[in-house]
Amino acid sequence: MIDVIVVGAGPTGMMLAAELRLHEVRVVVLEKLTEPTPETRGRGLHARSVELMDQRGLLERCLAVSEKFRIGGFFGGVHKAWPEGMDTAHPYGLTMAQPVTERLLTEHARELGADIRRGCEVVGVSQDEEAVTVELADGSRLTARYLVGCDGGRSAVRKLVGIGFPGEPATVETLLGDMELTEDPEKVAAVVAEVRKTQLRFGTIDEGGGVHRVIVPAAGVAEDRTAPTTFEEFKQQLVAVAGTDFGAHSPRWLSRFTDATRQAERYRAGRVLLAGDAAHIHPPVGGQGLNLGIQDAFNLGWKLAAAVNGWAPQGLLDSYHAERHPVGARVLDNTRAQMTLLGTGAGAVALRELLSKLMDFEEVNRYITGMITAIDIRYDFGEDDDHELLGRRLRDVRLKQGRLYELMHAGRGLLLDATGRLSPAGWADRVDHVADVSEELEAPAVLLRPDGHVAWVGDDQRELEIRLAKWFGAAAG
Repeated sequence: MIDVIVVGAGPTGMMLAAELRLHEVRVVVLEKLTEPTPETRGRGLHARSVELMDQRGLLERCLAVSEKFRIGGFFGGVHKAWPEGMDTAHPYGLTMAQPVTERLLTEHARELGADIRRGCEVVGVSQDEEAVTVELADGSRLTARYLVGCDGGRSAVRKLVGIGFPGEPATVETLLGDMELTEDPEKVAAVVAEVRKTQLRFGTIDEGGGVHRVIVPAAGVAEDRTAPTTFEEFKQQLVAVAGTDFGAHSPRWLSRFTDATRQAERYRAGRVLLAGDAAHIHPPVGGQGLNLGIQDAFNLGWKLAAAVNGWAPQGLLDSYHAERHPVGARVLDNTRAQMTLLGTGAGAVALRELLSKLMDFEEVNRYITGMITAIDIRYDFGEDDDHELLGRRLRDVRLKQGRLYELMHAGRGLLLDATGRLSPAGWADRVDHVADVSEELEAPAVLLRPDGHVAWVGDDQRELEIRLAKWFGAAAG
């Protein structure tokens, strides 16, 4: 039997498959498309996702095909400088087209042994207490211990298992695509600058090689969301909004997005779980969607592997929903706010001006930047110990023997012990012990989960063992 079937071979599905393979879980990825999509919806990685890549040894690969950027608040059309004092050793994002991100994560998953099958559309899902069975469009069936839907906003898995997807329908729609422009670049820049004085859902980005990313408001909300965007529609909207179509021709791909916001009522139904856009949809403002999905997978991977491998303590797999659902809800809320700020009315303009003034305060800029980049996330562990590190991810602190993230590539737990007196001996098959000191860390010892979040801080062996059992199950032997 397969251990886990992952439906969807986008960045979320590939990150999850790789995380599972780190723990020797037998993974099959099913993807409806026969070839990777060329659509470049997600355009980069924020600081927390950069950290994840470093934690798994992928950062150098990412740096080789991307460029760093440093934008602060980046909220609702208001951009500020990167604030001082951010709690990260990676104070930057990476401009990287989604197909490139997907390719790198696919290569990583394949190297680890994931079985990726394209041209496989899931049309049926059934489960019992022991397993999940999926039916494919060709009539074949596969059975696994768990199934994870990473199959996008129109998730077949979510619909087939009957998980509700409440939220707000679309009120506005935006067209986007990559195409060539014959108009003089200076003329394009001048027109864009003029239009953006009142319409922030409009613009062009030079992608190189004569290709431009173009974004323009649609005339309305399409009744049939599955109907393809036509190039004629695109050019008509350019003329309507900007007075010119810039001589657009040779479209590479065309798409549309709306301001609809929805979130799955639950991220787990028995042996079926959801991650990425299958669990939440929202406007792409702030560039959070791809990052949110990758981070869902990073949280879920080790927990699901623990369930498969038999050492998961009670409630560990359910903690995926408990931790990630509030994070998704916060992203939906901040994108709702950003779409209001992007409006063309006098009220939206006044709000943008007020927010811009507020973000000149370093503390406000730091708060919004932490929210957009996800480096401020703190999971609620419900512990009496309210140490400021508990529940937060630990930045890449420098140790005497190197960097923390260099020690996390295997996806295991880690006890960073400055006392040299502690031991995770009964959990050595799941937790690494690093006796080292960091001048950047004011704590005698910290226990890190495989996703880098701090599960315990202290110097007492008995307390350590209680937390080890909570997060890593019973001691071996």
